[in-house]
Amino acid sequence: MVLISLKRLFYSIPTLFFISLLVFLSIRLLPGDPVDFLLGEKGRSPEARAQLEENLGLNKPLYVQYFLFVSQALKGDLGRSTATGQKVSEEFFSRFPATLELAVSSVFLALLLGIPLGILCALLHNSVWDRLVMGLSLTGYSMSIFWWGLILILFFSIQLEWTPTSGRIGLYYDIPHYTGFILIDAFRMEDPWISIKSFLSHLILPTLTLATIPFVSFVRMTRSSLIETLHEDFVRTARAKGLSFYTVVVKHAFRNALLPVVTVIGFMFSSLITGAVLTETVFAWPGIGRWLVKAVEARDYPALQGGILIISVLVVLINLLVDLSYIKLDPRVQKGIG
Repeated sequence: MVLISLKRLFYSIPTLFFISLLVFLSIRLLPGDPVDFLLGEKGRSPEARAQLEENLGLNKPLYVQYFLFVSQALKGDLGRSTATGQKVSEEFFSRFPATLELAVSSVFLALLLGIPLGILCALLHNSVWDRLVMGLSLTGYSMSIFWWGLILILFFSIQLEWTPTSGRIGLYYDIPHYTGFILIDAFRMEDPWISIKSFLSHLILPTLTLATIPFVSFVRMTRSSLIETLHEDFVRTARAKGLSFYTVVVKHAFRNALLPVVTVIGFMFSSLITGAVLTETVFAWPGIGRWLVKAVEARDYPALQGGILIISVLVVLINLLVDLSYIKLDPRVQKGIG
């Protein structure tokens, strides 16, 4: 397994270099640059612009800028944000816990609801219930995340006044910052439950919004995979032996149907980390998605380059964990992965 991990990491190196080059070039195709943002409309004299470009290293040829970016990244230095002057790595990881909390809660909710519904739809294949759930799933999959988030705010926050409209926690809660995860840091307070209640009330709507697409994917994948597995010979044999319904479905059929679902879990978790931009923007959630949006607005080259590169590394590691989980679920796939 260690050899497989090392091989997959080695194969990922060209991918990461290609991503770094693509991001480096694509952000420079956007109109404007950090100099325009920092100088504003009134200070764009040729002398001031030339001085600032020299300070930021933007007066060098593109290939030199890219070489400096890669060489520094290999040393663990992603540069400093042109908008704030802070280290990119520090800004990223100070916001990453918020995004991770949102992604984990969304995947957990989607799994909690999606897999049981998928199993039920497979067992009641072609019934009214099956068609109703699949129809609603298709509707949910086709909805825009931005639109769905605004609808939830309009109904639950404005009409019913059950939840806050934005933010991660109430402004009057002073949570000590140790790990960056509110559910952990809050327990260092004398009365953590009040702040945790505020945090959960802020978390629920972004979680419902972000969990929609993975929920639909888990329902559809679990259903189709289990339907196919229930028609396998080993399931017929288990039934012929007189095994209980629970043993046949859960211990035999579902275990073998779980492999495609694990693929979806890994893919969805990666996509939620990288694709939380719209959700974090709608709910003003202070994560890396909202941070990257602000970096685009400020044409913050180091923040965009470094942030997307870190995300790419995280996605590679998540995909590696998914591949290794295949071996645990079904050792027969080890040869194919290796």
